[in-house]
Amino acid sequence: MKRLITTLAILLVVVVSGMTALVVLVDPNDFRAWMAGQVEQRSGYKLALDGDLRWHVWPQLSILSGKMTLTAPGALQPVVSAENMRLDVNLLPLLSHQLVVKQVMLKGAVVRLTPDSDPQRPADAPVFPQDQRNPDRIDDITRGWKFDIAHLRVADSLVIWQQADGEQWNLRDFNLRLDQDEPRLASMELKTRIARDQRELALQLNSELDISNYPQRLAATISQLNYQLTGVDVPAQGIAGTMAMAASWNNQKQNFSLTNLTLSVNDSQLKGSLSGTLGNRPRLFAELQADTLDLDALTGLSTVADSSASLPASVVKPPVIADAAEHPGVPFSLTGLDSEVDLHSQHLRWRGMDISDLTLKALSEDGVAHLNTFSGQVGRGTFSLPTTLDMTRMPLHLSVSPVLQGIALAPLLKTFELPESLQGELTLNGKFTGDGLSIADFKQRWTGTAAFSLANAEFNGLNFLQIIQRNLERHSDKIGADAQSDSAVVQQVSGQATLNNGRANFASLAGRSPRIHYTGVGEIDLLKRQLDLTFNVSVPEGWHGDAELIARLQQTPLPLRVYGPWSAVNYNLSVDRVLRDELKTRLKDWMERQKNAR
Repeated sequence: MKRLITTLAILLVVVVSGMTALVVLVDPNDFRAWMAGQVEQRSGYKLALDGDLRWHVWPQLSILSGKMTLTAPGALQPVVSAENMRLDVNLLPLLSHQLVVKQVMLKGAVVRLTPDSDPQRPADAPVFPQDQRNPDRIDDITRGWKFDIAHLRVADSLVIWQQADGEQWNLRDFNLRLDQDEPRLASMELKTRIARDQRELALQLNSELDISNYPQRLAATISQLNYQLTGVDVPAQGIAGTMAMAASWNNQKQNFSLTNLTLSVNDSQLKGSLSGTLGNRPRLFAELQADTLDLDALTGLSTVADSSASLPASVVKPPVIADAAEHPGVPFSLTGLDSEVDLHSQHLRWRGMDISDLTLKALSEDGVAHLNTFSGQVGRGTFSLPTTLDMTRMPLHLSVSPVLQGIALAPLLKTFELPESLQGELTLNGKFTGDGLSIADFKQRWTGTAAFSLANAEFNGLNFLQIIQRNLERHSDKIGADAQSDSAVVQQVSGQATLNNGRANFASLAGRSPRIHYTGVGEIDLLKRQLDLTFNVSVPEGWHGDAELIARLQQTPLPLRVYGPWSAVNYNLSVDRVLRDELKTRLKDWMERQKNAR
C-alpha cells in the first residue's frame, strides 16, 4: 500500500512539475506564427490571433487566446470570428516539439457562410488542371511539428448562411460537438434554432460523418434529428417530429442524396428517398411513401364543424400588415426549384375527409407544376384530379380537370364549407380554373363547367313529393296521396353546372324516382349563401280519388320554386293552375253535353 501511495505521489509530482515547468519555461506566444502558418499552408485560410496567448492548466492543459478570426483567401469577411478561443493540448507531445490539439473550443463565435466570406480567386490567377490540385494531399508532418485536431466545440454561437442572391438565414444558439475518433471519420452533435418571419425552428442532430473524400465528397448517417416549428401560421401545438437518413454530397457535381429516409411529422409518417442538384437552378427528386398523412393536424384544422369558419382557430395568426399583398401566395417561393415528386399514401386526412390509396406524380419546371397523376379513393368512390399549378403568378393559378366516381357528396360539401343538405353518390366530369388554393378562393375566384350525376340522392328537409301532396290536399278534397309515398327518395339526379366566381348556374337538372320526375334550372350563390331554383315536377303515381283529376295531374308538371338563404329555404308551389285547368275542362265538357238540352 505504501509503494502504491508513493508511486502515485511521484507521478503527481512529475505531472505538476512538468506542467509548472511548461508554464514557466514555454511561452505559448511562440506558437502564434507557427499555427497561423500551418493553417494557411494546409487550407489557404488566414488565422489571426489578437492579444497574448496564455496557459490554462486546470482541469485540462489549454492555450487561451483573445479575439481570433479565420478568413478565406480574398474574402471580404472572415469565415469565423470569436472573442476567445481555447485550445486543449496534450502535454507529452509538447516535450518532443509536437503540438497535438485535442480540442478547439469556441464560445460566442460568429460563423459566416456567405458570398462575402467565400474564397475569391484573383482575376489574374492562373488556372490549374483539376487533377493537379488536390488540397487533401498535404502531409501531416511539417517542419518537425505535428498538427492534429480531434475534437471541436462551438458553444452559444451564431451561424449566418446565405447563398448567392439568396435570403440570409441565422442559426442562433448554435452548439456543435464534433469528435474525430478516427482519421476523417467523425461524430457530430448539433443543437440550434432558426428564427424567421415570426416562426422558430428548433433542431437537435446526432450524426456520423465520413470526410475521407472531403471537400470533393461528404457522407453522413443521421441517426436522429429532432425538430419543432412554432410561430404564426403554425398550429398552436407546433409541428414536431424526428428524422433519420443516410446523406451524401458531391461538391463537384453539386448534387445530394438522402436514402433510407424516415420522417415523422406530428402524427404523420413518411419514408423514401430524396435526391437533387443545387446551383443556379436547383432540382429535386422525391420518392416517398406514407402510412398516414394527417394534413388537418399539420394545419391545425381538426374538424370543419362550422361552415362559416374561414381559418382554424388553433392556428396562430400573423399580425395584420397594412401593405400586405391582397392575395398571399405560398409561404416560400417555389419558382426557382424544379422537381419531380412520386408520393403514395395509404391514408390521408384533409379537412375531415379520409382519403385512402393516394397517388401523386408531379413534375415542376420553371415555376409551373404538372400533377399528371393525383388520384385516390374516398369511401367506395374514386377520384382523379389532373392539375396544372402556375406558381409564377400571385395568387397561384390552377387548372383542374376533376373526374369523380361514386364519391359521397355530404362529406364533400362539408369539406368545402357548404351545407350538407344533399346526400348521395356523386359522379362528375369537369374542368375548372382559378386563382388561389383556399376554400375562400374556390368560392370567389374559380370558374369552370361540369357534367354530374347523383345516385341515391336525398334532399334533407326538402321532400318534393310531400310538398305537392299536402298542397293538393289543401286545395281539393277529391284527391289524396298514398301513405307509403310520403317517404319517397329521389334515386337519380343529373345535370350541367357552370361555376363563375362564386355563382353556380345549373343550365339543366333532371331527377327521377319511381314516384316523382322533375326538371329544373337555377342558380346557387356561394358567397351570399343563397339559392334560387325552379323545378317542373311530375308525380305519375301514388294518388287516389278523382280519376280525371289524377289523369290531368299525371300529365301536367307542377312549377316548384325553391329560393332564399340556406339557413331558411322557402318554396312556392302553384297548384291552382292545374285545378283551374281541370275545372275549365269539366265545364267545357258539361256545356258540350248541354247543347241539345232545353
